[in-house]
Amino acid sequence: MATWADFETAAPEMAAAGWRLFSHPGFGYGYLATVRRDGGPRLHPINPILAAGRLVAFIVPSPKLADLRRDGRYALHSSGAENVDDEFCVAGRATIPEDQGLRAAALAACHFTPGSDHELVDLGIDSALWAHYSTPPSWPPAYTRWAAG
Repeated sequence: MATWADFETAAPEMAAAGWRLFSHPGFGYGYLATVRRDGGPRLHPINPILAAGRLVAFIVPSPKLADLRRDGRYALHSSGAENVDDEFCVAGRATIPEDQGLRAAALAACHFTPGSDHELVDLGIDSALWAHYSTPPSWPPAYTRWAAG
């Protein structure tokens, strides 16, 4: 399982493009897919954060947090932007870190003030996919894939 820093070192152009898409409209935003207890998908908007070289998020007590605690598999997809048709997605396994230094870094990087009940989730990365479109409208996109070693 890779961290965002590992991904960024291995594929800097892709990581930069991905974070530009996740940080639109000026702060982290994406759609988190988790696995329900019955095996079905669940989709939620979240605010991803880059902190201490890791992709993290503060998650309120909710079905999505229960999914991640029970089965850490996730996918996080960008929401898109007005001026670019590109898409970006990472997938991997989420964990609940106990590192207070990471929590402090995430709080410093966060654009909102998480409640005391918000759990910090570390989104480890197994793979990433970037669909890059040339001048809109265009089809098909150029796909770039990355997988953790």
